[in-house]
Amino acid sequence: MTTTGPDVTGMPRHVACVMDGNGRWAEQRGLKRTDGHAAGEQSLLDVVDGALELGIEWLTVYAFSTENWRRPTDEVRFLMRFNESLLVQRRDELHEKGVRIRFVGRRDWKVPKRLLRRMDESVTLTAGNRRLTLTIAFNYGAQAEIVDAVKQIVALGPAPADVDEALIAKHLYDPEMPDVDLWIRTSGEYRISNFLIWQSAYAELVFVDTYWPDFRRRHLAAAVAEYQSRNRRFGGLDQ
Repeated sequence: MTTTGPDVTGMPRHVACVMDGNGRWAEQRGLKRTDGHAAGEQSLLDVVDGALELGIEWLTVYAFSTENWRRPTDEVRFLMRFNESLLVQRRDELHEKGVRIRFVGRRDWKVPKRLLRRMDESVTLTAGNRRLTLTIAFNYGAQAEIVDAVKQIVALGPAPADVDEALIAKHLYDPEMPDVDLWIRTSGEYRISNFLIWQSAYAELVFVDTYWPDFRRRHLAAAVAEYQSRNRRFGGLDQ
């Protein structure tokens, strides 16, 4: 990645981030995997502050995937409690900073009802904020999102000729969400992992070796600078 600072005039509108490496960060320190998840809270808050400083409008983070239910029961239970605690303890702080909290993902029986209530409370509390939209992808999978959108469209019974990209986008979990400009994954892994596939069709991908608990706003700024150094052509030719 480039080490120069970002240009404030060419800021990505929407940044998406896979917060990866919590477990490996903990294991390297002889800690429990859940300790790594807990350590990642400070990273999230610092990155949110960094996004606010840079003037980024949308930040979407991958908190829990539809595949994460396969993890050990104790870890899944911890993540449910941890995310509830995070919302309760931090939503007022985020609200004061002008952050709007949103969620994307399936709201099914797997997610504890109490956690769903906390999510709804956070959305309602921050609904009027526009400085930054923080979207938390929880019980989320991009393929599941597209399947759910197609099910809604089929139920409406449109003619095949009427099904296009705009119609599908209208039925995604958050139709207001803009396309992703910059897509970041921490921990040195080079996978998309079923995260915002539709919205990231023309995103610039940046992979960072740093584990998520060590990721800070300076890493976000470096990723933005890398994004700004690239030539986005969207399938066309250089002008």
